[in-house]
Amino acid sequence: MQNAPVKDLIEFSDFEKLDIRVGTIIELAEVEKSKKLMKLTVDFGAHQRSILAGIKQ
Repeated sequence: MQNAPVKDLIEFSDFEKLDIRVGTIIELAEVEKSKKLMKLTVDFGAHQRSILAGIKQ
């Protein structure tokens, strides 16, 4: 197995353009007829969002 190549560094001004948010998973449910998908309900404080993620198995 080989390591992935290291990407070039970015300028701080490029980093400031990112919108990174942290939330709390408050509910996790299986998606019917799916072998990989799980439905997460995530609380971001000001709002909640449903997110599908291929994390099953």
